[in-house]
Amino acid sequence: MSKPSLTSPAADSGRIVSSQHLVSPKSPELSELEFGLIIAWHAFARWMMRCMTAAGVKDMTPMDVLVLHHVAHRDSEKRLADICFVLNVEDTHVVSYSLRKLAGLGLVSSAKRGKEAFFAVTDQGREICLAYRDVREACLMPGFTGTPEDNAQIGELARLLRTLSGRYDQAARAASTSAL
Repeated sequence: MSKPSLTSPAADSGRIVSSQHLVSPKSPELSELEFGLIIAWHAFARWMMRCMTAAGVKDMTPMDVLVLHHVAHRDSEKRLADICFVLNVEDTHVVSYSLRKLAGLGLVSSAKRGKEAFFAVTDQGREICLAYRDVREACLMPGFTGTPEDNAQIGELARLLRTLSGRYDQAARAASTSAL
């Protein structure tokens, strides 16, 4: 008995992909994009952790960094559900764990109102966010030109990523109800 092949018709096109067997003839470029997302996510996660270490706080996960910056966003209190919604995190326990960790570090505080907890950045958390911004400006921003053309390309890419996020979310819902 022979094994089924994991090679797709578009697999040998010389594309840079992580899983050749997933390449679809309908859009081989999507597999290239997915590989780009994988390596970009890991590079971005590494950057966030190292930038936060340089800003003065060690041993923070990418989620911790994202949660801290979102809680600091617009200097307004946020509920757990709102943080999860904006960061597109389905598992509230992951964000809740980060919030407890950040509170333990003195970077966020919480206030209970009725049954809801509201989270806010502390003065120390605000200082760390500003130090992170300084490291970001010194280490990351020199690699960007800041020209209108380059900024327009970055903006277009951001819009495309948000659109793709919606398509992947819809596909995830479809897959979770699929009886394949």
